[in-house]
Amino acid sequence: MIVTSANLRAARYLTGALLTGVATLPMPLLLLGASATVAAAGLGFVLLPLALLGLRRWTGPAWRRAHAYLGEPVPPRRPDPPAGFRRVITDPATRRDLAWVAAHLVVGLPFGAVGLLALAGPPVTLAQMALWWLAPVDRPLSLLAVPVTSWATALAAGAGQLLVCVALLLWAVRPLAGLHARMVRALLRPSSAERLAERVDVLTESRAGALEAHAAELRRIERDLHDGTQAQLVALAMRLGVAERTMADDPERARGLLREARDGAEEAMAELRGVVRTIYPPILADRGLDGAASALAARCPVPVTVAVDALGPLPAAVEATAYFVVAEALTNIAKHARAERASVAIRREGASLLITVADDGHGGADESRGSGLAGIRRRVAALDGATRLTSPPGGPTTLEVDLPCAS
Repeated sequence: MIVTSANLRAARYLTGALLTGVATLPMPLLLLGASATVAAAGLGFVLLPLALLGLRRWTGPAWRRAHAYLGEPVPPRRPDPPAGFRRVITDPATRRDLAWVAAHLVVGLPFGAVGLLALAGPPVTLAQMALWWLAPVDRPLSLLAVPVTSWATALAAGAGQLLVCVALLLWAVRPLAGLHARMVRALLRPSSAERLAERVDVLTESRAGALEAHAAELRRIERDLHDGTQAQLVALAMRLGVAERTMADDPERARGLLREARDGAEEAMAELRGVVRTIYPPILADRGLDGAASALAARCPVPVTVAVDALGPLPAAVEATAYFVVAEALTNIAKHARAERASVAIRREGASLLITVADDGHGGADESRGSGLAGIRRRVAALDGATRLTSPPGGPTTLEVDLPCAS
């Protein structure tokens, strides 16, 4: 049989488990010492929660490595509980972390030793076979626990040890790595009750965000109507009233007032159309999300490339939110990014609409500075979507939005 990349990948995974297992060896003593200080002095009420939170972060890489090895997406882990002795001690994740420590030391170390032997054994054995004669006479090198004192012994015992290492690489490492990864996944995975509670928390937060976004939208519409359209309609009514009173005595002035009233009516209608467009842009109904995104890109002062795949039918709320995301993101790029180029990509993957807006600006985007990113996040969260922002200092900036669009 031929050694495949899957065999080598499994051996590397197990070798990593060996390294983390060795690094985890002091953990039980540290936790025991922190627990002992609880009874001995009040300092333990601070040290033990800190040690358990440190363990939580230590298990994070193992959680990610296990899912990556199994070829599964890495589920987000529940955030750390608020600081406090009781909350950390009673957190269900703490029990899972402690169970992982015990299982990892019992299973991870021997499994990892097999992985290291399978990965490093063949080249080390070949080197030992070639250099056995460099060992002192009174302390000869051993191959397969056989002292090597001649070339015949080196070749025979070395061949046997090489076969053992290759056999482990071919037939042992993959099932052991799969078993270890599934064990880690099972130990660190939240229970169904915890996942349900986490889902309730997410939905509660999304509902609060939806209500806040809805209230903010109502306030904006009321402000636009009150400060814009209503004021223009009041002025229009006043001009018409004055024109009515002066029609008989001063027809020329009345005609001027009527012309002003006509202009005011046109301005009021334009203002009203603008308000309606922000509620649900008519261009979405006329040209769809593809045409609406292209229109937004055409109005942006920064050159923007638009790529929209075949999206199929989308719920109106998803289309409107996607339009708002693109519009707000391009506005931010034009105002703050100092970018030379930008791009918009919209595609559908299964039941999700994925939106990516990127630019080559100076980066450093921060939601706390009132750049509209918080509004995007609230609108997306209202539809139970996800927002990811990558904007290191110096750029580039990439905004990724995932909107569920299943009916």
